[in-house]
Amino acid sequence: MPLAVCATPIGSLDDVTLRVLAELREADLVLCEDTRHTRTLLERHGIHARVLSYHEHNEAARTAELLPRLEAGERIALVTDAGMPGISDPGARIVRAALDAGVAVTVLPGPSAVETALVASGLVGERYQFLGFLPRGEKALAAVWEELAGWRWPAVAFESAQRLPATLRSLAAVSPAREAAVCRELTKKFEEVVRGTAQELAERFAEPPKGEIALVIGPAREPRTAGEDVALAAVAELVAAGIPRRRAAELVSRVSGISRNRLYRGSL
Repeated sequence: MPLAVCATPIGSLDDVTLRVLAELREADLVLCEDTRHTRTLLERHGIHARVLSYHEHNEAARTAELLPRLEAGERIALVTDAGMPGISDPGARIVRAALDAGVAVTVLPGPSAVETALVASGLVGERYQFLGFLPRGEKALAAVWEELAGWRWPAVAFESAQRLPATLRSLAAVSPAREAAVCRELTKKFEEVVRGTAQELAERFAEPPKGEIALVIGPAREPRTAGEDVALAAVAELVAAGIPRRRAAELVSRVSGISRNRLYRGSL
């Protein structure tokens, strides 16, 4: 039997998929980051299963212990407290070990805090970067902001509620106008998504909030070129002469080669 990697709810227990529930019912053993947390999910859906802890402190030992059982055909399901095992949570080690040993691995998709936060923020783009848990310390954070300085798409990170104020102050110090969103307690009763600039969010969250946090950082603004400044001035002159803004942006775009949408947005 393959190792089944099962995504679990990030908040609401009703967000679990039918495939995951079926797998948890049939599994000989369910590996859990926190057995108490997983039992709550199992009880909510009337599932009686054998559970065993599998977390960052015993991951290596458990992998060595369980690999022979997987090779022998035991049906094992792997879950984490929330979301997909192996993504900022334990799981990657046993997946790699199983694959290296020739044991099949099947992944049962489900809720994602990263994608939920990204869409809820309104900052979604054609691509994004996932930063995992942000590092501690001002220098380490400054290195992340430097890396994102030229990144023209959104980025998503996990952050603790206690460190959030310092993180937002750090971001605001280097990029106060950068758009961002603090997504708190996603899919839970007190879900909150607060959008604004880094400076506005730093002021809003001067004190630590409660709950689990996903931070979405908007794309860096592309610096204007001298040619773009001239093109924007031309758009402004046409608008002042009574030509609709979209039409003005279209006309100047044909001459300058600069994107019509970029000219339109830049002229607002």
